[in-house]
Amino acid sequence: MATTADITTKEHKPRRTEPVATFFHVHLVSDSTGETLNAMLKATTSQFAAAKPLEHIYALIRSRSQMEKTLAEIEASPGIVLYTVINPELRRLLEIRCSELQTPAISVLDPLLNAFKDYLGLEQTARAGAQHELNDAYFRRIGALDYTLSHDDGQMTWDLETADVVLVGVSRTSKTPTCMYLANRGVKAANIPLVPTAEPPPELFGLRKPLIVGLVASPERLSQIRESRLGGMNAEGAADEYSDLDQIRQEVLRAKRLFAKHRWPTIDVTRKSVEETAAAILTKLSARQNQ
Repeated sequence: MATTADITTKEHKPRRTEPVATFFHVHLVSDSTGETLNAMLKATTSQFAAAKPLEHIYALIRSRSQMEKTLAEIEASPGIVLYTVINPELRRLLEIRCSELQTPAISVLDPLLNAFKDYLGLEQTARAGAQHELNDAYFRRIGALDYTLSHDDGQMTWDLETADVVLVGVSRTSKTPTCMYLANRGVKAANIPLVPTAEPPPELFGLRKPLIVGLVASPERLSQIRESRLGGMNAEGAADEYSDLDQIRQEVLRAKRLFAKHRWPTIDVTRKSVEETAAAILTKLSARQNQ
């Protein structure tokens, strides 16, 4: 039988409550693709758990008529305005109208541009969408994406020496999505799966140019992911073995021993997003290139 004290304790036990969602309009105005604004919005709102932005995107705004249509929509749905606009006339038009509407308008690149201008002693080129020009960096990124697709999941191992990064790991350690993220940054990335029934390709152990990185995760997490991945597949025997916790523990242990033997840097991806894993790899790659 519950005592009065027990009942009192239960009644006064604090309850966890989710923060009430705060919806608000955000207008992203860009004379380019708007990717920079979108990334900065996501980075900012991620720090406010209850913030739920209603995004309005206006890309490639390069004429007065386009800007006037944009301003009409801002007036209809007031909210924060983030912009990257190079043209002085269009910037002024946007800033004056937002001031009249008492709407915050923030040129997100101005602090960086001003700091670079002061430090370098150079004038800004004022070219809209300059980061998206078909230059060497653009073609390097496209080439990296093509390479990564061709060298996914252990393909074309004879050509691994031309990679910038080679990721090695057991199944479901996010090798492919991490490689694709790296490729989008212009890094030629390949990946090699470690499977219990086969040895790694011999070409892997003779590589000199690429940075080889081992990816690991907790067996418990891998088991959950594999079970979810298999879903309704009709291969019960193989499925049971694939997601068996003891089997996965052995796979992870063998992988860690392999990485230690060859002194490959290792990243535990258990609680990391693909972006965080890729950032750690880029840091290691940069340090290696600057030695």
